[in-house]
Amino acid sequence: MGITFQPEALPTLIGSLPMDNHDQATELVFKHTPEIPLWVQLPTYKEEGMINQFLPGLPGITITPEHIYIDTKKNTFEQEVLTFYEEYLAISDMGEDIANSRFALTKETARGFFSFLSHLKNLKKQPVAVKGQITGPFTLSTSLVDENKKAVFYNEELRDIIIKQVAFKARWQAMQLKKTKTPVIIFFDEPALTGFGSSAFISITKEDVSACFNEVIAAVHSQKALTGIHVCANAEWSLLLDSSVDIVSFDAYSFFDRFILYPDEIKKFLEAGKILAWGIVPTLSVDDLRKETADSIYEKWKEKAQLIENLGISLTTIKKQSLITPSCGTGSLKLPDAIRVLELTSKVSKMIRETL
Repeated sequence: MGITFQPEALPTLIGSLPMDNHDQATELVFKHTPEIPLWVQLPTYKEEGMINQFLPGLPGITITPEHIYIDTKKNTFEQEVLTFYEEYLAISDMGEDIANSRFALTKETARGFFSFLSHLKNLKKQPVAVKGQITGPFTLSTSLVDENKKAVFYNEELRDIIIKQVAFKARWQAMQLKKTKTPVIIFFDEPALTGFGSSAFISITKEDVSACFNEVIAAVHSQKALTGIHVCANAEWSLLLDSSVDIVSFDAYSFFDRFILYPDEIKKFLEAGKILAWGIVPTLSVDDLRKETADSIYEKWKEKAQLIENLGISLTTIKKQSLITPSCGTGSLKLPDAIRVLELTSKVSKMIRETL
């Protein structure tokens, strides 16, 4: 890709905040994580939910008070599919401009993105990198259903459409953000991966999921941007560590004991120069969040980093190839707790950078 990026344990965030003002939320991001800021999603607005936000542009999307689904039986569906692919191919094969295509984010569904761009233009000091995010192809295609309430992942045509939708919306983000002349990181949020291998997804193979990732990662890499995959609980980590992704983002606070069960894959991942995003500041339990301090979280990180050091990776390398993050977004927390997450993330990052 031509990008060498060592974050040196800098802090960054995981997207959502419990606020209703995008400019104020963006200012909060820049206050606590100015080195690697990101655009915010505010789930208080239903159009900024994980599934809703990236649906515009999909063929057959039908929204009722009860649910959202792809209606493959509607009279115009086949024509909508044809138009979708025509636009996709015009961009990918013929070089037409993606900027004003169906794959662009809009102010109606992603006001945080445009607030972010506005703030970036007025900065006196350039960030080290900038971060965007999008719901990943596996989560989107297993959460969205057709008219029969069957996940669209199980329909190969619909799955392909979802993958291409995610790939090009991520590519569009990368193209916009790289105008800042700083390294760009795009995270794919994949909470549904926690269910991979369970009875819920019994017929889905590792190859099926890997194929989803390969295409969306390649779309971002085409813009010389870095990719991350974020999972907020446990997962089959080899699926991500063995992929072409640049950053694996995991809940290091609650699930490190599961993550470290993949020692060979972790060592190979880090030896390749890739990055771990340590979700070391708890967000899933308010009790955990309120009992912890920067000192206690720092000590927890050091203990866990020691276990990776025992794999034959120096602590210096671990630090260079680490981001420090919350374990997940803060959109479901109360605002004072969310602000505490941001404060702790920044403080723990600073402690690691200054003491190791």
